[in-house]
Amino acid sequence: MSTTQDIERALADRAIEAVVIGASAGGIDALLTLLPALPADLRLAVVCILHMPPDRESRLAELFGERLPQPVREAADKESIRPGTIYFAPPGYHLLVEQDRSFSLSCEPPVHFARPAIDVLMESAADAYGPALAGILLTGANQDGADGMAHIRACGGLAIVQDPDEAQVPAMPMHAIRRCAPHLVLPLARIAALLPMLEGP
Repeated sequence: MSTTQDIERALADRAIEAVVIGASAGGIDALLTLLPALPADLRLAVVCILHMPPDRESRLAELFGERLPQPVREAADKESIRPGTIYFAPPGYHLLVEQDRSFSLSCEPPVHFARPAIDVLMESAADAYGPALAGILLTGANQDGADGMAHIRACGGLAIVQDPDEAQVPAMPMHAIRRCAPHLVLPLARIAALLPMLEGP
């Protein structure tokens, strides 16, 4: 478990522009704790990806749009990523971030049985944002996100993982911890407290 000193070290001299949050089983409950902690005058772009059945319409943007003061939308192909906006990956497609910081959708095969896959989004976002990206991996039942978090760290970004001991399903955080030695391992409440700090002073 990370300490207050670990948090201070991890945030020192960082200028975060975007946050990518990945989750699977238990993820909606986790996001209902996390996203309301974001500042109302949010300056970052926040992109959320949850494993969803491909044949089901996603209501996540609608669900969270009713609860949050910030603009909330489902990411669309070729859409430019805007600061201060919360995006959700649509079902049935991989969501990628291009070098010009726009979204693209792909029908490439599933990764870890998932499309959208957390790894695909995190790896492309890390290539686009480099040290200006923070990745947060939450509860889930497989190893999707572990390679993505490792790539975020390799590109200089900030890697944050939910404490597996309190995750609704611990497999996903555990795989990430083994794969990439994240900067911070925190319970959900402390990740929520950390979110406003990502915007800097």
